[in-house]
Formats: sequence, C-alpha cells, structure tokens
Amino acid sequence: MALSFRPIVAICGTTGVGKSKLAIELALHLNKSSAKFPWRCAKVINADSMQVYSGLDVITNKVPEQERLGVPHLLMDFKLPGEQYVVGDWIKDAVKLIDEMHRNNELPIVVGGTAYWMQHLIFPDRLVSSQTSAASYATRTGWSEEIQPAISSLPPELFSLFENLPQDAPSAKLSPHEAFQLYSLLSALDPDISRRWHWKDTRKVLRNLEIIRETGRRPSDIILEQSTRHLNVKTRFHTLCFWLYAELSELGDRLDARVDDMISQGLIDEVQRLRQLADTHTTDHSQSNDYTLGIYQSIGYKEFCAYLEAPSDSSFQRALERMKISTRQYAKRQISWIRNKLIPAVEETKSNEQYFPFYLLDATERTDASHRDLRWYSRIPFEFPRNWRKTLNKHLVFLSQDWHSLPDPKCLSPTALRLLSVEAKDVKPTSMLEARKRRVCAVCTLQEDRPVMIEEGAEWLAHQHSRTHRKLASKRNLGRHSCNLREPDGQAGDFLICFRPGPDLFT
Repeated sequence: MALSFRPIVAICGTTGVGKSKLAIELALHLNKSSAKFPWRCAKVINADSMQVYSGLDVITNKVPEQERLGVPHLLMDFKLPGEQYVVGDWIKDAVKLIDEMHRNNELPIVVGGTAYWMQHLIFPDRLVSSQTSAASYATRTGWSEEIQPAISSLPPELFSLFENLPQDAPSAKLSPHEAFQLYSLLSALDPDISRRWHWKDTRKVLRNLEIIRETGRRPSDIILEQSTRHLNVKTRFHTLCFWLYAELSELGDRLDARVDDMISQGLIDEVQRLRQLADTHTTDHSQSNDYTLGIYQSIGYKEFCAYLEAPSDSSFQRALERMKISTRQYAKRQISWIRNKLIPAVEETKSNEQYFPFYLLDATERTDASHRDLRWYSRIPFEFPRNWRKTLNKHLVFLSQDWHSLPDPKCLSPTALRLLSVEAKDVKPTSMLEARKRRVCAVCTLQEDRPVMIEEGAEWLAHQHSRTHRKLASKRNLGRHSCNLREPDGQAGDFLICFRPGPDLFT
C-alpha cells in the first residue's frame, strides 16, 4: 500500500449498539476479500478508554475472546487498574500502531465509544502537548511576557509547588488539600484555562501546569495562537467513518437488558476485586497509581460500591437502578458529543476541499427480539438492505482511493438526514475556553479548600433548584433560588472560577 494513501475505518456510537460486533464482521469480510484490496488483512484498534485495562471484562463490556473470531484487538487489556492513561497517551500509541500497520499493508479498524479519543485521532494538532522533562525546565531561559508577572507574584508556597511539581497527580479523594493547592496554582498562572476544570480533575490540572513549565507560556495563549493561524482541518488519515446509531427509545431497553446480563456474568465480583485492590494500595504512598481514576470511574463501580458496603435486597435494587440510569445518561452524552463536536469538525473539512465520508447506520431495528442476537446489523434498513456485504463493498471503494462514487451520507435514510444535519459550530480551539466553565457555589461550600464547583448552564440552574442547595441557602438567609455570590473584584453576581492566592478566597 502506498504510504501517501493511509486509510482507516472508524466505527463510533453509543454503548450497547453493537460497534464491536460490526468491527469484527467487517474485519472478517475484508480479510476474505483481501485480493480485491491493497492490504493483507484488517485488525481492530480499541478506542474505548475503559477497555484498555486488563481483566475486568464484564464491567468494561469487552467482546469475549471466543466471539472475536480470531480478529486481533489492539490497545486493549494492557493497562493495570489505577494506571493513568489519557487521550494524549492513546493517540501517540494509536498513531504509532497505525503507521506500523500501513507499512505492513494492514487496514486499521478503529472502534470505540470514547468519541473524544476518536476525534483527536482523526483531527491532528488540536491537543496541546504536555510532554515535560526536568531537563527542559532546568534549561529554560525565560517566560513569556504574559505569564512572567503571574509567576513573580506567586506566594512562596505556590512558587515552591510550581518549582517542584509532583510527578503524578494527587488523588482528590485521598489528598484533597494537595489537589486544591495544585488547582490554586493553575488558577493563579492561567485563570482562563483553569475555569474549564474542577479542582478534583487533578490529572488535567497537572498537565496544564506541565505545559507551562515546558513551553514557558500559558496554555490559553497557545490555544489562542492555534485559533488565529489557519486551523488545520485536514484529517490525519484517509478516514471512512460509520456512526452506529439506535433511537434512544429503543436502545434504553437493550441497555437495561445488557446491565442485567452484566450482573449475571459476574459484575459484582469484579467490583469487589477492584475495591480490594484499591483498599490494599490506599495507604501505600510509594505507589504511583491512583485508585480513584481510570477504571474506577467506570459505570457500575460507584453504583455497586454502596451495595457492597451494606448488602441487602433493597440496596441491590437501588444500585441496579442507578447503574441503568447512568448507562442511559452516558448513551445520551455520547450522541451529544458526536452531533455537537465530531460532526461539526467533519463538516469543517469541506471548507478545505477534503472529502471525509461520515455515514450513519441506523441500528434501531433488529432481526430478533432477543438482545443476544448479534447479527442485527445484517438487516440495517436503508444502508444495508438484504445483502449488507454487497452494499458495504460500495463504501469500501473509498479505501481503494476511489471515493467519488460514494453516495451522499444524508441521502441514505430519513434518520441520517435528521441526525447528520447540524448547525454550524465554531471548531476553533478557542471555543473550548468558553465551554464548560465552572462556578463555585458559596452556599454549598463548607470548606474553602473543598469548594463545590458546578458547570455553568443547565447544571448550574439545576443545582440552584436542588434540595441541598435550597436547604443551605435558607439556613444562610441567602434566598431559595440564587447564590448571591461576589465576583473576585467585589461586584455582586455569579462567581466564575478565578482564584487568587490568599486567605480571602470568597470575598
């Protein structure tokens, strides 16, 4: 295969919709048809942030080994619980692996529900590098004009922290004071970027501080520079993407049944093992792993931890219901990301005269009422009527560099037209600075170094009307529906996160 043409197939979609099964069937079909295409075989690359962890096959919903039918699954089962593995790490590993596969005339099929990872793999140069070394910091000759005053005005304890950043992010649960100190440092050096993070997001906070030390600049200034120059809207690879979609009204029942299956397959035993592993290492500060992150954020762990602490029929039913609700909510967030983030980025490629075929496959209907039917996609309406392999070959001509004959993705079905038609959105990096800002609720904050942070917008409004907030507000005579906070400059209003060093944090 000519290295100038570097194709990948990407499969994204919600949890429980059948992405992995489709990837396996696709790989098998391509392997049988290898004589028609310029590659020897196809392999699957995992793009699910939970499935990188070894073992724990039930809670991470991995396809059992026997159901993979001999198709290699890469970047799966290679990290230990508690190890930190973030988007930048995965992209580096995925790009290296894809390059190697292309040299070996192998076709990568990237599949997973972590659309954030998928998007940054497809679109390069949209992550700020955070590769830091002690040597680069030691040889730094100066700082940017924007950040030098902030560094000079740091109080001694924060300046000392900046000079001696921890190698690993502290646990907000085990070391909340250290976690908040790290956040206070970032807020003092780059308030614009700090507004995006909760103080408990210690990995993200630390990475931004590492960027400052590595580059001598504020991350927000780097993002601004990326936006002012011509944004690279070209994809990293020649990508053919399939969005596997099912209407939430139908998918909900499948997800509930899937959770029931996970319970019968041993999910509670896996949660118990994870708890034991975390408890064993909690007091061992020599361990660099964080047993509150990674796999410990997976759906099912938090919900059933409470049950294991006080087992009973009622607590089991509460945990089961919470897990089903969390799974449905996660599916909604996955769809929201694809429509609000990924598709606008795909549309942006058209301004660069680059063709990025992005197809929606409607998986709402199934051939069998049983949720164990793994071959529902053989009769996906519109896109794959009757003989899906024959129709699939028409799409795969793209991978032979003949993509001009592909149909318009929006014309394949009414569902495709409805969901692929989205409003134009700003995909420049600066848009991230305005998104998901955090606010401190002074009413609900009982300790200054443990502030209650809420994302502005719908979550902030919901919080204001929550029972806990209204109860505390009533006790403090601050009103039932508003916080009546103060800005850092003393003006009344909602308090955006913009901490300044010093004891008067909320005045």
